[in-house]
Amino acid sequence: MSNKQWFLKGMRAGVPICLGYFAVSIALGITAKGAGITALQAAITSLLINASAGEYAGFSLIAVGASYVEVLLMEAVANARYLLMSASLSQKLNPKTKLWQRLLLGFTVTDEIFGASISIDGYLSPCFTYGAFVVATAGWTSGTFIGAVLGDVLPLRLMSALAVGLYGMFISVFIPEAKKNKIVAALVAISFAASFAFEKLPFVRDISSGIRVIILTVVISLVAAIFFPVKEASENDT
Repeated sequence: MSNKQWFLKGMRAGVPICLGYFAVSIALGITAKGAGITALQAAITSLLINASAGEYAGFSLIAVGASYVEVLLMEAVANARYLLMSASLSQKLNPKTKLWQRLLLGFTVTDEIFGASISIDGYLSPCFTYGAFVVATAGWTSGTFIGAVLGDVLPLRLMSALAVGLYGMFISVFIPEAKKNKIVAALVAISFAASFAFEKLPFVRDISSGIRVIILTVVISLVAAIFFPVKEASENDT
């Protein structure tokens, strides 16, 4: 396919992500307003920082007057998982992919966009991820703006319902692949069980959620790569 076709395919994949982002980012906008941030500032932040947990943490720390060092450390922990996602996506790129395309791809990576991109068979065209990002970030940015404008107008029950929507959408990203591949299904089940165990076990549960995600991702991915390696895609798979 041409770059334009890849981009349009990515835009279509980004539509459900956009809807989920819009719903969840309204709550983020309300958090931003509570921290004394204007609607325009909140929208620009969402446009430039593609990290839901990172933004929530940042706005919450700003609200309590945390220092720059504290914000820096928290953001580094909350967003470290994107390094792993970017490294994983780099393995799906054609070796001829240019450096600037790789850097731009790294900027566009979010949990859901990563899920949609990694599911592509064969080589991944960066244009697919760019297309998904353009649509998805429109929902994320506009939702943040509207949330900051509305403030505390929306009822708490509605905000809780909106927050669940993104989790349901993310589950829909890997369920189709899990249905086709028993190994993927098993790894998903193991990930769920391990995540629950990390939440309950002594000492481990005291580790920040960002660090727990990184540990589980590295360990489970490493074991899967060793015992169930994926064959390299040929250049004909582009």
